[in-house]
Amino acid sequence: MASQLSINEILTKKSSTQQHYNGYQPLFFRLADRAQKQQLFDLLTEKPYITVYDTIQSQLGELVKSFQPSETLTDKEQHEAVERHLNGIDPHDYGVWVYYPWSEKLVHIVDEAEFIALRTNRNRYKITDEERLKLSEKRIGVIGLSVGQSVSLTLAMERTFGELRIADFDELEITNLNRLRSGIHNMGLKKTVLVAREIAEIDPFLKVTCFHEGITDTNMEAFLLEGGKLNVLIDECDGVDVKINCRIAAKKHRIPVLMEASDRATIDVERFDLEPDRPILHGYVEHLDLSNVKDAKTMEEKLPYILPIVGVETMSTRLKASAIEIGQTISTWPQLASAVTMGGGMTADICRRVLLDQYHQSGRYFIDIEELVGDPKEEEPVFRYTKRSLNEQQMAAEAAKVEPLYHQNSVTDADTLKTLVAAAAIAPSAGNNQPWKWYSDGKQIYLFHDIERSESYGDFENMVSYVTFGTAIENLKLKAAGLGLKVTEKLFPLEGQPLLIAVFSFEKAAVRKDDLVNYITIRFTNRHLGQGGQIEADQLAEMRSVASEVPGAALKIIEGKQNMEALADITGQAEKLRLFIPQGHYELFEKEMRWSKEEVETAKDGLDIRTLELSPKDAIGFRVARDLRAVQMVASWNKGKALENMTAKLVATSAAAALITMPAFDPVNCIRAGVALERVWLTANKHAISLQPIMAAILHFARLNYGNGIDMPANIQQEFRKLNKDFNKLFKLDGQQEEPLFLVRLFTGEQPSSKSLRLDLDKVYFTSKK
Repeated sequence: MASQLSINEILTKKSSTQQHYNGYQPLFFRLADRAQKQQLFDLLTEKPYITVYDTIQSQLGELVKSFQPSETLTDKEQHEAVERHLNGIDPHDYGVWVYYPWSEKLVHIVDEAEFIALRTNRNRYKITDEERLKLSEKRIGVIGLSVGQSVSLTLAMERTFGELRIADFDELEITNLNRLRSGIHNMGLKKTVLVAREIAEIDPFLKVTCFHEGITDTNMEAFLLEGGKLNVLIDECDGVDVKINCRIAAKKHRIPVLMEASDRATIDVERFDLEPDRPILHGYVEHLDLSNVKDAKTMEEKLPYILPIVGVETMSTRLKASAIEIGQTISTWPQLASAVTMGGGMTADICRRVLLDQYHQSGRYFIDIEELVGDPKEEEPVFRYTKRSLNEQQMAAEAAKVEPLYHQNSVTDADTLKTLVAAAAIAPSAGNNQPWKWYSDGKQIYLFHDIERSESYGDFENMVSYVTFGTAIENLKLKAAGLGLKVTEKLFPLEGQPLLIAVFSFEKAAVRKDDLVNYITIRFTNRHLGQGGQIEADQLAEMRSVASEVPGAALKIIEGKQNMEALADITGQAEKLRLFIPQGHYELFEKEMRWSKEEVETAKDGLDIRTLELSPKDAIGFRVARDLRAVQMVASWNKGKALENMTAKLVATSAAAALITMPAFDPVNCIRAGVALERVWLTANKHAISLQPIMAAILHFARLNYGNGIDMPANIQQEFRKLNKDFNKLFKLDGQQEEPLFLVRLFTGEQPSSKSLRLDLDKVYFTSKK
């Protein structure tokens, strides 16, 4: 035991002094100088363990051969040429002895001029002697030495500079060794020291200046200017503040900037030397207040700057898939040594051409090796939607077949009918698809299913559309009562014509005005996070009551942290599984979403991305998830917890969840569920309670239970069956007369920042009289 402790103590003592020496400059000894010869003698005497490497004869052989490239020398001729070149000088005294203190190695090489000529001889005429001399006067700065190591070493091997300034505050860690070439014995060493030593071991005559503290506000100018202005700045740092601020400074001093991102070998070139007014980062961050970038500490705060720099839409599929797993199964952005190595070569090539005045452009470039050398990409799946809605003439023809509900006392003035339709047309709909067409023959109103707007994988058997029609019908009836009108209605008045949902007539009567009519125009969907807490019992009771007024409808409510977390798990998984189904993914991201203000204002339908109330972190995740191939890759890894989180967080932070059930799954019951939903929704908003539909689970349960999982992959069917069982248990559904048709979350919290637009009324309401 004592022996074991003793060796532990020895190891601890030795390791504690391991990284104290941060030298990176070798010592030179020229033995023709007596003083230097004595110094080397003293060094070797003091440190007899120094390893000596002497290949001077081989180097001289290569040197004399380079003098006569057109001839092939025999061994004897080469030996004689070397002797002539030595001209009586002892080979030990020729050239220079280079001592590397960090490795205790002493290397004998030809001196600087001959060393440079020999080492670069096989570059000719890719790089001419004149170009090499020109490059030897250039100053290059490299910020960030994980990827920057590869760039720096390549620049050194080609002798592209006279001085290289390198900056990084970090030390080598084991996780850097996936892409940074170094021995494990260097862990804990400053990256600047590591790179400078490697360069010195390749070419001890190159000048390398280290900024061990990285780039800061106080040393930025020195890095760019001290000892002569940089000719090129290469940015490979991780810090978004440094990335932006170094460009601001480079632009000020008219220094060109290069950056290589290993994913898809993305190259950025910014020629501030030729374009002094050019916006930094190609204008991608012009919309941001760059004065605040240094205050961004958390990932949430940094993402608004990172997102436009990275360019989410142009990331590789595998990086997007990896990004989905950041913070879940990996801690940061992945990089590969192959990509970093290739990037180092490309950056060095571009840098050399900039310095030699052979390349003058700015821009972002992709040298995607997988695209250039790879199998043809599989075509994206194409989903065909073949159902057709009725046009105005067809609606008129179908309306003429309906047995009239009106009589001589019916209200038929155009303005009143238009007012009623306007109220109905602001009802909620799935994905804000507004799947209705309204027609008036001047006497009554007809509601038609605009099935082209709603046909989708998610709307199994038109379930959600029928619920939507229920919300619109309730709005119409509430508005009619508010105007003192009695409504006569008939659902599905024409046998064999399922696109005609209902017909309505109106007459003056003493009807009770429901105060819910006052909330039709202020009803809203809120997708903010909730604040937990509870909703008043009497408010929940009122919601149950208004739902129960609809024949067959019931409102089942769950509350409490444990229940909400259980529901969050179910709904989060359901949302993820929805995205794993290619058509479900397509319909969310390509059919429903509106990605810009311009799209929203042009289309006036769909989901405005602003209404999702995404945090910067969630926003980047959502945009990444738009790539179907990335999501499918995550699915193939059996990962994707992050795809659950957005919905799961919304549900988990809610005060309660409410489920509308009906006795059966059929069109009429779905419409009645919509009536109940609208009444619950308006009641909630009346009490300043926010509401959001959470429907992925319900929709897929319906497809599973009533369509035998048609078009649903077998593995996903299996997952939904488990979720369905857990869902029924949570809401205590016994399967008899309790068909779950609509689920919402209820909460109090921040008000929505924007509301969805609606189609202009003349796009959805048609009349026989102008």
